[in-house]
Amino acid sequence: MKERLILFVIVFGLGVFIYIFQSYFNTVWGLAFLCSLMAVYFIFSTLAYQYKKRKLQKYPQVINEDYKPYISIMIPAHDEESVITATVENILSIDYEKFEIIVIDDRSSDNTASVIKDLENKYEKVTALIRDKDAFPGKSAVLNDALKLAKGEAILVFDADATVDSDFLKKLVPQLEPKDVGAVQARKVIRNKDYNWLTRCQSDEYSIDVHCQLSRDSVKGAVELRGNGELIKREALEDIGGWNNYTITDDLDMSTRLHIKGWDIRFCLEAIVYEEGIIYLLPLFKQRRRWLEGTIRRYLELVGAAFRSKDISLRARVDMMAYISEFIMPLWCVMEILIRLFKILAKEAPPHMLYSSIFISCIIGLGFFSAARYALRRYDNCGRIAAIKEAFITSLYLLALWFPLELFICFKILFLKKDMKWGKTTHGLIREEEENIKREQERVSV
Repeated sequence: MKERLILFVIVFGLGVFIYIFQSYFNTVWGLAFLCSLMAVYFIFSTLAYQYKKRKLQKYPQVINEDYKPYISIMIPAHDEESVITATVENILSIDYEKFEIIVIDDRSSDNTASVIKDLENKYEKVTALIRDKDAFPGKSAVLNDALKLAKGEAILVFDADATVDSDFLKKLVPQLEPKDVGAVQARKVIRNKDYNWLTRCQSDEYSIDVHCQLSRDSVKGAVELRGNGELIKREALEDIGGWNNYTITDDLDMSTRLHIKGWDIRFCLEAIVYEEGIIYLLPLFKQRRRWLEGTIRRYLELVGAAFRSKDISLRARVDMMAYISEFIMPLWCVMEILIRLFKILAKEAPPHMLYSSIFISCIIGLGFFSAARYALRRYDNCGRIAAIKEAFITSLYLLALWFPLELFICFKILFLKKDMKWGKTTHGLIREEEENIKREQERVSV
């Protein structure tokens, strides 16, 4: 009810402001001002990253070779029989002495539970946890159940399709050592980015996120966990009471609660976790819908605590506000255009009043394009021409995906009941398709 009330005030207040004040001045300039502030902050954080990078080149980070905490690696799995064995065996090959793996079957309807039990019997480091069919739903509840068994000083969470290089922990663990650091997020990379245009756009989207995370890290801002490849200090985890069972995005909710308690979160570019990109549009839409809904809900729930907290740093507070503006901007932009269209159709305003709204929308699109091109050049080593082409397609993808989704999520929070579905992403589709093609080829050859 609290989330619904706050969102209603925001949407209603913004709508009334736009509708009334459009008669007195061009409210699109307010949107332009918001976008300008976002651009200034983006440039500032980018410069901060460049400064930090040069400083590290001159004075490299000193790694404490003696800091090697015991790590409990948790892998939640729901209907993952096709990928879970390969994932566990890949993680077992990590070059690190002190770790255990807890694989959790969350009420699967396939053979995931028996596969996990076989892995437990086969490997000494693996522990299987089979949840009851009537257990509380959600990934957070899964991880809280596993935490009761975990022996580690730090908890590392992987998705069921994750793969890493053998030196993953050697790169990630040193970032967790400082006393004020509560968690570290590894870089996520789409493993099958060249499968189709959709996986390529997801890869480009991740590259943009990498730059945002690095920039936020450079200004000691509110860096966020991303679920797959997150390493959390047990002390910090216990300080915030574990995972929140009533959130649909465990990683984002935990990120904000850690910052509220004064814990810093770092981002490690060198440690890479590979995951499978979604190859079909509808599953992608469902996944991003869950991500966006979780993002908006956690801010509606926790923004008051963030402002009242005496522990959160000023930098993290300002950075959090800059990030929240990313969700106000699309809402404002869409409402600006819809209200102008309504006034034009009602003959309350001349058609040319729509031109400024269209212009600022193009500017927003140009902002997406610039961010995508920069990230592709820097983190994907994309050529100049290829980067322009990729950035253009990705900009259209981002506009077409996120703007309608935000309207839908606002409608859902305001008028529909909150659900606690995990919103599982199907893994192993590419492997399944390859096997089907192979079987078809064998059938034809016979």
